[in-house]
Amino acid sequence: MQQPADSGYMDPSAIALQGLQQAEVQLETAAARIASAGASDGSNLDVVDLSTEMVALMSAQASFSANVATLKTADQMQKSLVDLKA
Repeated sequence: MQQPADSGYMDPSAIALQGLQQAEVQLETAAARIASAGASDGSNLDVVDLSTEMVALMSAQASFSANVATLKTADQMQKSLVDLKA
């Protein structure tokens, strides 16, 4: 069922997918910074704080898990709604 854009309806699946995309960006950024800490070519002059980047990785993992759980719940809700209508 399509809702009008101005009805105030919030699609939990769309919100969770957006959260997954944000978690992916956060994960890739932290992983790239950690990988650059091991580069020995001397081009990386910035000091990488590994503890900060590990916290960012754990935060991205927690965000990913929460958004996957939201997707699963939204799917279960939709299945229940279909069962009620049937």
